[in-house]
Parts: sequence; structure tokens; C-alpha cells
Amino acid sequence: MQKFKNKVVFITGGTNGMGFSTAQEFINNGAKVIITGRSQQTVDKAIDSLGANAVGIVSNAGKISDILELQNKIKAHTNKVDVLFVNAGYGKFGPIEAVTLSDFDEIFDMLVKGTFFTVQQLLPIMPKGSSIILNTTFLTEVGHSNMSVYTAAKAAVQSFIKTFASECTSKNIRVNGVSPGYIKTNIFNNTGMSTEQIQGTIEAVTPTLPFKRFGEPSEIAKTVLFLASEDASYIHGIEITVDGGLSRTK
Repeated sequence: MQKFKNKVVFITGGTNGMGFSTAQEFINNGAKVIITGRSQQTVDKAIDSLGANAVGIVSNAGKISDILELQNKIKAHTNKVDVLFVNAGYGKFGPIEAVTLSDFDEIFDMLVKGTFFTVQQLLPIMPKGSSIILNTTFLTEVGHSNMSVYTAAKAAVQSFIKTFASECTSKNIRVNGVSPGYIKTNIFNNTGMSTEQIQGTIEAVTPTLPFKRFGEPSEIAKTVLFLASEDASYIHGIEITVDGGLSRTK
């Protein structure tokens, strides 16, 4: 089915993981997709895989000068965006005593400031009936050691869902969120953990999950497509948790 035929979708952080999988799903459903990535190399690689209905823009979600150029860069390809998925981000984890001002600023610049100003820049070219989806995390529902800065930033994004929804109602633009659990992505790659530490973490976490597996990026992608579609036309200001029941069954 071509549910998104003639629609333009903009996805931040679309070169891998959940963003890339979501881009694939939208293209499979007829959309033209514009993705962002932090380097030309990763953008080009993703576009080669996504095909002719994808366009790539080099943009760093944690760099305000890049974000303020988004609208101009998008206008080189289209005069509108029907769906915005603010997805870009990663975590850096550590105990309270070890967090530096630089670490704090990096995460808040990317997840909080990046999310806010991306939405601000895109709103003027989003027509009535458009949809905004923000990527949060199930980790805000529980208290985990070493994650205070990351979860605080994501909690701010959760707050944006409600406040943006209230403000965008008059524009007839729906705003919702998707809250992923443990998903097979490269989220650990920017944490400073070694390959062995990452593998050890995955092996330790997996047995604690209700279905004894990490989620697939496609399972997040399909949720994003639902929220962006007419099937969700009366869903506004909510967050769908996709964590295999982890935050609800413990």
C-alpha cells in the first residue's frame, strides 16, 4: 500500500538504526524521504541503499548552526515536509561524579536544544494535516545508575510532546512520540565503551527482557509510520512505548 504517496518525510539521524529503518518503511509506502547524518560518507552510504526516493543532508543535531540551515537545505529539494521524525541522538553514560560540563552540554545540545530548534525550523514548511514524531526512551520510566544526564534530556523531549501538541493543534499538526526500549542499533557506539564492554552489556541485558531479545529497528519504524498515518488521525500528544513490555511488566 502507498499510504504516503506524494508525501515528504524528514528524518534526523537517518543513516543507520531506527532512523534508517524508518526511512526504508516510508519509501516502501510511497514517500519521498530526506534524511540527515553527521558526515557526507555516512549520508552517501545510506542514500545508496535507500534508492532514488531518498535525499541526504549533512547536518549535526547537536550543532545549532547546522540546524538553523535546515530549512534552506530542505527547500533545495521540496517546498514542504509532511512528516517530521526527530530521531537523531545517542547517549553518554557515567556516574554523577564523572560527568563533565562538556558531556552535559553535548547531550543537552543534541537532544533538547536540537529537538526544539529542529521543530522550530521545520514548522513553517509543514502544511495542515502534517505530523511530528519525537523519539524518547523508556528509560525515563525507571531509575538507572549512570544515566542521569541522558534520561533528563529525554524527559525534556517527553515534555515537548505535550507542549508542542498543545501549540500545534491550531495549526492542525499532530505531535506524538515513540519511546523505544532496547533496540538493535549502534546507540552504544558513542558511549566510550569498548567492543567487549558493549557485547557484555548486551549479553547481561538480554535475559532480563520479557521476550529475551532486543527489538528490531523495523518495530520502531512501523510505530512511527502508524503515528504519521491517517490511521492515527485522532491520536495527538501521546507517547507509544515500544519496549517489549519491559517498563510495564517488572
